[in-house]
Amino acid sequence: MRVVALEEHYSVPSLVAKIPADVVVARGYPHPDAPSVRPQIEANLVDLGEARLRSMDEAGITLQVLSTSGPGADLLPAADGIAWARDVNDFLAAQVAAKPDRYAGFAHLPLTAPEAAADELERCVTKLGFHGTMVNGTTDGLFLDDPRFEPVLARAEALDVPIYIHPGIPPKAVRDSYYSALNGPVSAVFARAGWGWHAETAVHILRLVLSGALDRHPKLQIVIGHQGEGLPAMLDRFHEVFAGATPSLLKRSVRQTILDQIHITTSGFYNVPSFVMLLQIFGADRIMFSVDYPYSSNATAAAFLKSLPVSPGDKAKIAHGNADKLLKLRTS
Repeated sequence: MRVVALEEHYSVPSLVAKIPADVVVARGYPHPDAPSVRPQIEANLVDLGEARLRSMDEAGITLQVLSTSGPGADLLPAADGIAWARDVNDFLAAQVAAKPDRYAGFAHLPLTAPEAAADELERCVTKLGFHGTMVNGTTDGLFLDDPRFEPVLARAEALDVPIYIHPGIPPKAVRDSYYSALNGPVSAVFARAGWGWHAETAVHILRLVLSGALDRHPKLQIVIGHQGEGLPAMLDRFHEVFAGATPSLLKRSVRQTILDQIHITTSGFYNVPSFVMLLQIFGADRIMFSVDYPYSSNATAAAFLKSLPVSPGDKAKIAHGNADKLLKLRTS
């Protein structure tokens, strides 16, 4: 069976090195010269050759839709960020062109310059053959509902490509207030994969709904990972508590807007009971397989896909059919 994974990451060290070290550290990333605590993951991020392909083959993964891992263009002044994003997208386009049956691309956008970001998205889709964009958390502490990002939302809708909202490191003020002063590495893990990433992405989606941004762009489709970043368990709660506050502000209920415009991947979350809840709430047509490679294991994700308690038809939708349709992927 064809298997498509679409939260899969790579990095270009020569480009990352152009971002000043003090800016990288201020954003919450390790100092570039610090000893690596995960050398194998970092090696796998850089590799787009035989080792990556071998891991995909062993797990039965047909295609990875690739996106660059942070730090990225949002850490640079606008003009520098525009050039950085263009360079990283051109790099990815060359990799995809060399292996079009194994790799596809999501654009990286210079979101500190929203008009230029919209233009770069269009270039990537119409000239480079990319299938949407991945946005890593906030930009200058702002979510995509902020009016400055309206050009990006409008362009993605016009191009009929999705925006994948991926977790990013929370802003320093949030890290200090919510996640700091715990022992050892606990604060960093708490702020990121332990909780902060997922909570912030859920907030990101809710802001897009509650601000009316998704009402203004009803054809725009958003993708989130990690079995929905906690949102599926909260949909009925949202329906109840926002019902009295939003009728004059929104065209649809919060729950309905999410069900209409949000797609969810399984990246990094391989728990069958939570998947069953996700399936019951969103249905098989809005769930897509993903791994979160190299931060998660291709083999573990593939075993999870095989174990899913769904019909063969629904498994095919989740494994590739939904992604093929949403991203307009070439299948032959």
